[in-house]
Amino acid sequence: MEEKHCNCHHEHHHEKIKHVSKYENVLSKYNCDLDDNTVREAVKKIIAEHVPENDTLDVKKFLMGSIELTTLKTTDSDESVLAFTERVNQYDEQYPDLPHLATICVYPCFAKTVSETLEVEGVEVACVSGSFPSSQAAIEVKIAETALAVRDGATEIDIVMPVGKFLSGDYEGVCDDINEVKQACGDKAMKVILETGCLKTASNIKRASILSMYAGADYIKTSTGKLEPAATPEAAYVMCQAIKEYYDETGIQIGFKPAGGLNSVMDALIYYTIVKEVLGDKWLTNKWFRLGTSRLANLLLSEIVGEETKFF
Repeated sequence: MEEKHCNCHHEHHHEKIKHVSKYENVLSKYNCDLDDNTVREAVKKIIAEHVPENDTLDVKKFLMGSIELTTLKTTDSDESVLAFTERVNQYDEQYPDLPHLATICVYPCFAKTVSETLEVEGVEVACVSGSFPSSQAAIEVKIAETALAVRDGATEIDIVMPVGKFLSGDYEGVCDDINEVKQACGDKAMKVILETGCLKTASNIKRASILSMYAGADYIKTSTGKLEPAATPEAAYVMCQAIKEYYDETGIQIGFKPAGGLNSVMDALIYYTIVKEVLGDKWLTNKWFRLGTSRLANLLLSEIVGEETKFF
């Protein structure tokens, strides 16, 4: 009896070593040893040299079409989400010459309300799921929440990478979590939020990006917007580099979504410029590049129409 138990223990131990090496092996294909200062300087250079040329009406119109209009408030209700969705319908009628927004992003309990109210062809219904924003829940709870959101009409799912597991080096736990939720999404796109402000270093952001993509992310996203610091140009730069290297290695194209702390049109132009310079034109569509924000919608619209407009 004793001996049998002992063998199991050793087998289990070997299994663990094998698993660890699987994730380390994936990471070893990419340069994850980054210097934060080098990243800062590279971003500074891109902003100084290329942002001015992208400060055009056409780019602002494009950015309008990449917005994921988001409401994730404790005070949200069926009534407020219904009105929120109606604004997107009205916007499409009132500004027929501008691209429609990319997405409406809400809590899963409002997926049905949005999908039943939304009339604009091509606007996605995104739900934050998997115990957003902490990601601290049993995997069964995350799977159930995701499956219910999809059942109720979500066409995209945004989850938070289990940051605690990542920081404690449990890469297997991180990947298993993401992969199981991905399976609950079925054919719906899944965005994995890295919460880059908690990851602190460029190297961590790079590793988290690679592991999330490897585990099944269709998009990687900077932040929940619930913690500070939220999105930063430096995090965006590292994530875009990871997406590019992953694409070169696997041929799989992964989308990018900065979110949280997008407070000005200039912020949006900076993210656009980083995507353009690091990833290129192939990513400059409202499928592969998204902006998670609500504040920005009115600011962009005001600049496009040439007067202060509070539409949303």
